[in-house]
Amino acid sequence: MNQSAKSYSPLQVALIGGAIATTATMSVFGPAWTRGVRAALALQDSPKAIVDQVWQLVNHEYVDGKFNQQNWQATRQSLLSKDYSSREEAYAAIRVALQTLGDPYTRFMDPQQFEALTSQTSGEVSGIGIRMEVNEKTQRLTVVEAIENSPALKSGIKAGDEILAIDGKPTLKMKVDDASKLIRGKAGTPIKLRLGRKGQNAFDLKLTRANIEVPTVLYTLKQEGNRRVGYIRLREFSAHAAEQMQRAIRDLNSKKVDSYVLDLRGNPGGLLQASIEIARMWYDNGGIVKTVDRVGGTEETKANRTALTSRPLAVLVDGNSASASEILTGALKDNKRAVVVGGQTFGKALVQSVHQLADGSGLAVTIAHYYTPAGTDINHKGITPDIKLDLTEAQERQLASNPDLIGTKSDPQYARAIAILSNNNFAQPPANQPTRPMSRADNLKF
Repeated sequence: MNQSAKSYSPLQVALIGGAIATTATMSVFGPAWTRGVRAALALQDSPKAIVDQVWQLVNHEYVDGKFNQQNWQATRQSLLSKDYSSREEAYAAIRVALQTLGDPYTRFMDPQQFEALTSQTSGEVSGIGIRMEVNEKTQRLTVVEAIENSPALKSGIKAGDEILAIDGKPTLKMKVDDASKLIRGKAGTPIKLRLGRKGQNAFDLKLTRANIEVPTVLYTLKQEGNRRVGYIRLREFSAHAAEQMQRAIRDLNSKKVDSYVLDLRGNPGGLLQASIEIARMWYDNGGIVKTVDRVGGTEETKANRTALTSRPLAVLVDGNSASASEILTGALKDNKRAVVVGGQTFGKALVQSVHQLADGSGLAVTIAHYYTPAGTDINHKGITPDIKLDLTEAQERQLASNPDLIGTKSDPQYARAIAILSNNNFAQPPANQPTRPMSRADNLKF
């Protein structure tokens, strides 16, 4: 599998989150307003100031101007009439107030939660670059993969290595999340792991943490009968996803693929701009998405003649393909660029704006509703695939227990996509659509 790379701040672009994520844009107040508020709040250094900042952001941005039939002005008076003895008490009051909006995607994040979100959407981590799991048989913390160009890979860490201790702390019965917290840290700082490897005695390994780009696009060339198929799996729409996708398509183009399978199953969403850039890699003309704000203001985004390929395309989706995944799927389906195979998608058609608050906490606010190019509202409905094929529980268990089967003939949804691509030309755009390589200027338009 191969990857690609790019870097820009997630707080400079719009973000769409899915079943487990959310969406972020720059503050509509602008940088001057934000700096002024932050400065004032920093001076006040009061939990009540954070409460009011949250209220103001919701008041200016929330997509429902009626605030779910709540008296939002009265909410402010109630919030500010209280004295908060700690930030945690203020945070609790904020969360209660936001719940009255009836929108799970408008939510408050404490500093740790906000840092986790920005790390996720940036597509980068500061650590040693490994994926871990607790092995079902041994119940030990085990390396699944050492990421390309990471300190872990360079130091010789291999899949299957058991992590016995982290900086002297035993990992027996330790959860993956707890181990991740110990392993992550500031770039340039040292860490020592004690590893177990089959056929060897346990040994210690000293590493230095670094900033690592997380591969979110995985791809490979598959020979399916007499067809060369480019299989691309997109895990999430991070800040590096578009550049990684661009590199994947170009590499597979150079290998003369006959068709593509784009796997969006389990992809919860991510950056809105990434989904737009990726859609533009697949077709030259046509709409991508339309957003509508609370006053009815609309913005339509279209393809811009930057397609990288016109080869037939199948897209795989399931019930966990959400938000940005649904934007891309809807765009490809409505423009008849791809045949969509799999299960009904999640059904999230809302866009959030994400703000960092004065004390390092954060707020996600739903600011718009989006529609597919054909004007379809998929919220709470999802996208119905062209070929609806749900996996049985037994099939889901088989793929979950043996991930190597994903994207093979043992994967029923992938196998159906291959059969369709082999038997018709449904997923290919008109032959007169020219294509050209995407330039860096195209890739950085926001």
